[in-house]
Amino acid sequence: MLNPKKIEHIIQQIQDNLPKGIKDLGQDAEAEVKQVLQAQLSKLDIVTREEFDVQTQVLMRTREKLMALEKRVGELLGEKAQ
Repeated sequence: MLNPKKIEHIIQQIQDNLPKGIKDLGQDAEAEVKQVLQAQLSKLDIVTREEFDVQTQVLMRTREKLMALEKRVGELLGEKAQ
């Protein structure tokens, strides 16, 4: 899920760029925009940068372990062939 502060920042940017007449529609419009934006963003298949970085590190460690196991299997098979 996206950080609520980032959502607030996006909403504020949208509001800052709206014409004055639209800005005057009031808090109801702001709440509606916020609700629709949050609903649409929650449907996206995204992860935070932190989650991505953690999963990248997990993948790197897993890859290192796999390479070590492949090397060990190769060594064991090499010993049996001799």
